[in-house]
Amino acid sequence: MKLASYIHAGRPSWGVVVDGGIVDMARRFPELPSLRSALAAAAQTRIAAAARGAKPDVALDAVTLLPPIPDPEKVICFGNNYREHVLEAGLKIPEYPSLFVRLANTLVGHGGAIVVPRVSSELDYETELALVMGRAGRHVPAAKAFDYIAGYTCFHDASVRDFQLKHSLDAGKNFIGTGPCGPWIVTADEIPEPGRLNLRTRLNGVELQNGNTSELIFDIPAIVAYISSFTPLSPGDIIATGTPSGVGFTRKPPIWLKPGDMVEIEVERIGVLRNPVRAETDADGAS
Repeated sequence: MKLASYIHAGRPSWGVVVDGGIVDMARRFPELPSLRSALAAAAQTRIAAAARGAKPDVALDAVTLLPPIPDPEKVICFGNNYREHVLEAGLKIPEYPSLFVRLANTLVGHGGAIVVPRVSSELDYETELALVMGRAGRHVPAAKAFDYIAGYTCFHDASVRDFQLKHSLDAGKNFIGTGPCGPWIVTADEIPEPGRLNLRTRLNGVELQNGNTSELIFDIPAIVAYISSFTPLSPGDIIATGTPSGVGFTRKPPIWLKPGDMVEIEVERIGVLRNPVRAETDADGAS
């Protein structure tokens, strides 16, 4: 299944993507108002049964897609997790995982704008596979990690490099409008080999990244086991697994995202996450 969160006619909802549209599951299961609540209730079997043979309630092009989990408890990202990316940055292959946390307010859905901050022009692209957790777990053995994963989505870890490298990693990774995610979650049963997926980034139609999850230094079971060793995982948590080589700051001259650009990141068996780029405005982040 493809599971999506969206807004239609001013109403937030979630559902199953079929035949160019969405079967509205929030309407069918009012006790499950969000996709995160559906995962927490282990409702995937009921959802699949309700979607079987159902016609879409709304067309895809009539909705605004949100990040698949608009309200995750945690967004945890792996850095330096592809060998060639580590080497292109002039770093050593890590002995231990390198992690950082993203704030939920940085997330952007498919079609939403990536925002170039007014304090920097060094906004870089990073295509990634993300896991979405389906079960709560602590100290999850690597051998059982896949039992806890609900599905997979595309993640664009856009990074403000001067802040990341000169200020702090957390600052450079947490600007408003720099975490596109989506367009949907593909459930784990449809991706039996997530360790063999191609990833690509295209900027204005030009391919800049081309990698495969087989190149991960710390693979998916190791990622789940490591994170759950220090914090409990919850349904709906998003874990971004790292980016392959070809990022902008290592190029000569560097390639930065700028207003007017269109970025597409593609993960095999999931789809294309497409986002325009614009400049920050006074309205961004206003309460």
